[in-house]
Amino acid sequence: MDILLFDVVKIVFSLVVLFYASWSDFKTREVSNKVWVFYAPVALLLSLTQLLLYNFSQLPLYGLSFGVTAGISLLLFYSGVFGGADSKALMCIALALPFAPVTLFESIIAQSISPISEIIFPITILSNGVLFAAASGIYMVLLNVVWHKKSKQIMFPGSLSQESFGKKMLVLITGYKMDIAKVKAKWHLFPMEDIVDSANTTRKLVIIPQDEGREKIVERLSESVQAKKIDRYIWATPGLPMLIFITLGLVVALVFGDVTWSLIRLVLGS
Repeated sequence: MDILLFDVVKIVFSLVVLFYASWSDFKTREVSNKVWVFYAPVALLLSLTQLLLYNFSQLPLYGLSFGVTAGISLLLFYSGVFGGADSKALMCIALALPFAPVTLFESIIAQSISPISEIIFPITILSNGVLFAAASGIYMVLLNVVWHKKSKQIMFPGSLSQESFGKKMLVLITGYKMDIAKVKAKWHLFPMEDIVDSANTTRKLVIIPQDEGREKIVERLSESVQAKKIDRYIWATPGLPMLIFITLGLVVALVFGDVTWSLIRLVLGS
């Protein structure tokens, strides 16, 4: 097995595992730890074998790439930005693909890889993923504007109008208005508002929806709608897992490169 074939095997292996993990995360909002227990040692074995056979001098850089990636992953996890699966996925990627595969895709991505990502490729994957997650926010805003224009309804009616500007903006970029019946019927939709008084009329925005307590929140909102105390359209979010964006970030990094770096070079005219 030559050095390029090692890269091909690691890329295909990583994509298969990540596609499965993304599918599992989307369907059940859970990824079994068995996925990472399987991914990590195989990735480590392949990378170490490749380095020992062909690039022994890069072993310290391999350690650096994993160390930096692991540090960032843990920081994002403990700050509440990443879930456990997201952090584990990024660390496993660092074990499998620590360096940008420029040699393999030279004609495609050689000019679109930042100097940092040449030795810490997971940074490119992460930045691509974050960029795509942010782009989904633009889509949400457009969806909400179209809904507002078509329905002629107020986006933040009643007590919701008193919520802070910051909360409203976060809801606008992460969720959209939908019928309470649809939210009740589809478990993967999470309400971004709740009822906070016994009269079932005062509502508040929920910025970070949680699995725990979802059914009770949906029931409270449904009862208020049935009692005609609030309208049937509530704020909700499909809550796309970040793991999906990380996987997409890897795919784009492989066929195009570092999107953020390319945009910076475009702006600077370099």
